[in-house]
Parts: sequence; structure tokens; C-alpha cells
Amino acid sequence: MGAGSEVAVGAKKTRTIRVEGKELTISNPDKMMYPDDGITKWSYLLHLTRLAPWMLPHCRGRWLTTIRFPDGVHGKSFYQKNVPSHAPEWVRTGTWNEVEYILLEDAATLAWLANLACLEFHLSFDRVDAPDMPPELVFDLDPSAPPFEKVVEVAFYTKEVLDGMGLSSYVKTSGATGLQVYVPIHRRYTFEDTRKVSRFVAMYLAQKYPRLITIERTVKNRGDKVYFDYLQHWRGKSLIAPYSPRARKGAPVSTPLTWEELNQGIRPEQFTLATIHGRLAEKGDLFAGLLAEVSRHDLTDILKWLPE
Repeated sequence: MGAGSEVAVGAKKTRTIRVEGKELTISNPDKMMYPDDGITKWSYLLHLTRLAPWMLPHCRGRWLTTIRFPDGVHGKSFYQKNVPSHAPEWVRTGTWNEVEYILLEDAATLAWLANLACLEFHLSFDRVDAPDMPPELVFDLDPSAPPFEKVVEVAFYTKEVLDGMGLSSYVKTSGATGLQVYVPIHRRYTFEDTRKVSRFVAMYLAQKYPRLITIERTVKNRGDKVYFDYLQHWRGKSLIAPYSPRARKGAPVSTPLTWEELNQGIRPEQFTLATIHGRLAEKGDLFAGLLAEVSRHDLTDILKWLPE
């Protein structure tokens, strides 16, 4: 990110910066985005530009939905799917189902979105270049009540089943209270195909561990069980991006983990905008394997023996 200038406009202030050769005017840079954590819009933007090399590879080529908080995490918010009319001409977009989505392809677009107070970045499960063919299976594990250890237990039961099916898996925090498990697959299976596998895993685990796991959609009927959400993985739906911040106290970040450290009692609140940069410098991108074509799994034989 290039150096910029600072200009006062009435009682407000702006800063002009250059990112990848694109000039951006940052409005209200001193406005608090995370007041409890002392993170202004300007410091938030700096965090995102540092995260860009890690976050962007997972965001490119996916339909983006953001959640904007113009007055910070304690203010009102709204979802942004359609690209706003005032978007710079260099912001790439793609249309699906009559919605013109923003495509998060570069650091300049990420900085522009930071200026719009986008505090969360959610991605489609499929890609723009291969709609309806998701490159991963994804399981969203959502606790109905504490403790976090219950979600960890379900994640390891999920890994055990996937291992038994010959499928390698990756895990990350949601940035909130849950965990998400990913399996890289060849890009030739539809959502109907992946739903068969997801439903089998979900129903098997819910039946084997009925006191711990539920697939009940209605929140009030889940009790204190962990909700195994296999239905979220579908066309038109989205999930929080790897390395995306969340609009919660502490400025948590959705962070990839190793299975070993998940077994060592980590807590999701450990991974924040304040700590993520040191972690990435030490461990790199633990989700890099999801981007590699050589690590993708063939589901053909599995689909043959699964019930319709």
C-alpha cells in the first residue's frame, strides 16, 4: 500500500492512498470499527492489506457477500450482495441469478471494501468459472451452547468418518463459536452429488452420537447439542472466508488450524486481528492444500454405494 495524504473536510477527515496503482479516498479513517479493541477504520484497513496475500487466494473466483457496519460493530449492519453503483470501474464483478456480485480479486478491492466498513467476507461454495460444481465438501459445526470442547469433539468424529472414507480434511474456526471442516474434491460434482455425501456423514454421526449431535434446523429444538449443518453447502449460499474478520468483540478472525493444535485445547478467541499476522508468519497458510489440484478427492466410488 502506497503512502497517502490526509485532508480535513469540514468536521470529517479523509486519507488518500494508492493500492496496486489504484487511488482510494478513505473516509472517516479515525472512526472506530471495533471500539472495545481500539481498531479504527484506518487500522482495520492496514490489517486487511496485510492479510490480503493469505486471504485473496481463497476469495478469487467466488461470489462475494459482505456484511457492512458503517458505524462499527456496535452499530447497525446490512448485507451487500449487489455491487454498489459508486464502485470504481476497476472492481471486478460477476452475475449469477440476477445479482451482480463483487469479485474479491485483488488488494485494491479489499481496501475499497474496508473503506465501506465491510467487516465480514462470505464466499460462495462454487466458483464463477465452474458454477454448480463446488471444489470442496464443507461441514459447518455450530454449537447450541458452551462449551467449545463439544464442537471440537464433533469435529474429530467428523474427521474419523472422513478418514474412513479415504477423504483428507482441513479445519478452521468460524471466527465465532463454531468450526468448519473442508474436504477438497475434483471439480466435476454437482451440489446434488455433494449433498449425498454430506447427508450420509451428518445422519451417521447424529445417529451414532444422539446426545451430542443434531441435524435439527429449528434452533429452539436443538437443546444444547452441536448442530451439524450439512444443508448450508448449496448453490446460492455462502460461508465465512478463511482469514475473514468477524464483527464481534475482540476482532476475531476465521482461522485455519492443524488437527494437532485443535486437540491441544485452543480457543477460537485466540485468533484475532491482533494475533493473526504473527501466526501466519510462523505457520503460513494451513489451507493452502485446498488450492492444490493434486490433493483433490474422487467421489465417484463413494457416490456409487450411497443411497439416493
